[in-house]
Amino acid sequence: MSAASLRRAARESVSGLPRAFWWLWTSTLVNRLGAFVATFMTLYLTLDRGYSASFAGLVVALHGLGGVISSLVAGVMTDRLGRRPTLLAAQASTAFSVALLGFMEHPAAIAAVALLVGMTSNASRPAVAAMMADIVRPEDRVRAFALNYWAINLGFAVSATAAGLIAEYSYLAGFLGEAALTLACAVLVYVKLPESRPERGGVGGSDASGASGPSGAASGKSGPEPEIGLGTVLRDGRFMGVVGLSFLISLIFTQGSVGLPVAMGSAGFSPGDYGLVIAVNGFLIVALQIPVTRLIEHRDPQKLLVVSALLAGYGFALTAFAGPVWAYALTVCVWTLAEIVNSPTQMGLVVRLSPVHGRGRYQGVYTMSWAVAALVAPLMAGFMIDRWGADWLWATTGVLGTVAAVGYWLLMRGLSEGVGETAPAAAGGSEPKAAPAEPLPTSGPVGAS
Repeated sequence: MSAASLRRAARESVSGLPRAFWWLWTSTLVNRLGAFVATFMTLYLTLDRGYSASFAGLVVALHGLGGVISSLVAGVMTDRLGRRPTLLAAQASTAFSVALLGFMEHPAAIAAVALLVGMTSNASRPAVAAMMADIVRPEDRVRAFALNYWAINLGFAVSATAAGLIAEYSYLAGFLGEAALTLACAVLVYVKLPESRPERGGVGGSDASGASGPSGAASGKSGPEPEIGLGTVLRDGRFMGVVGLSFLISLIFTQGSVGLPVAMGSAGFSPGDYGLVIAVNGFLIVALQIPVTRLIEHRDPQKLLVVSALLAGYGFALTAFAGPVWAYALTVCVWTLAEIVNSPTQMGLVVRLSPVHGRGRYQGVYTMSWAVAALVAPLMAGFMIDRWGADWLWATTGVLGTVAAVGYWLLMRGLSEGVGETAPAAAGGSEPKAAPAEPLPTSGPVGAS
């Protein structure tokens, strides 16, 4: 590709998006530049504090439990209070709790504050995803989600390398650095981002981007908008199928921050070694996310999800055969390619299945799949590594990838035929199930986050 073609592709990737999106993008980048706790928690507990892999897994699992709780609460807050106040509250409280964690000494105190950090840090995700869907036109969401995911991993690539070096000298500096950058995000949201929650109308309804509400154009009917509660989401079998598969995929990818550092630490590698290896994940996504998104934009999403699940599972399974640092880095390359394909495809699917005035709740339940995985993955990793060794953990990821691939293949067959129809009322008629805001195409990309 010529230099002129590269410049043209870059312009096409960033042009036409609203100013508010770029402030949200900037806040995402700044926030991820400070990602320290989630990446280095296991190394902090096992190498710096001398705890076992099982205890480290328990603490990280409590961090994940906090995320499970806050996913649902933050989803409701996002719809009821608005995106902006939810973001402000989440980021300010995250800054406080992360700084507090760095000063905790007693094991029980560490565990309790880790739970608090999990609750606060995960609370911003439904609001960010809902705001992005609000402010970006439907035809531009693929690019917007891809660019946001690019920002996440640009920040992660830089922070993983820098934090690995910082951790060798002072873990407390890492905690305080993350707190400072998260607080900066809260200030940025307060100063630059307006509220984007769509106004609820009596008939139909649409958001700022023109997407129809759950009882408007998408359902082909007029009349009062149905109320959307958590029960509506949980009874949406199609959507919950996506959530279940997301949990399996998340369980695999989370091993990059819980199983991999423990396995490398047990093998004699330093925090700096792990930081360099995991930074490969971020740098590859920064380099490949946008061109790969352009490459797959006319591909069948069913095939993309199936292939990405297999790459994720067997990419981690290859870790069992890694020896030197460069071999670990090669395995990261394999499952990173899976992440590049899976994340945008799956996130766009979630957006299209979410009613306009229920985006917060739908995003909250979807986020819960990652939070539950963050709860289960460290317990699974700690137990398997302590009891049987890391090779059993990596073999399990291969099995999970295979199961997820089969699940995506079955689920997408039904989705390509049924999405966009009006869902039947829930049992008893007390809470009708909302139709999705946008139809799902049978081919093409489905976004990124």
